[in-house]
Amino acid sequence: MSVIAGTEFTMNKKKIVEERIKDSAADGKIACSQLREIAEEVDTSYKMAGRIADRLKIKIVQCELGCF
Repeated sequence: MSVIAGTEFTMNKKKIVEERIKDSAADGKIACSQLREIAEEVDTSYKMAGRIADRLKIKIVQCELGCF
């Protein structure tokens, strides 16, 4: 896979994670377990999902593992 193709793939994942977070968040919040589930389903890291949630100003609540 070329660097450009790899970058496009990563950008698509980020967009998918972003949309899934927006759809799952209620009142600007998302549960830790929901965010971890989204990250696993899209095959991205918890760290990346957390960064996207932060960028969207969505607070991660009910944290169980201290991942975020």
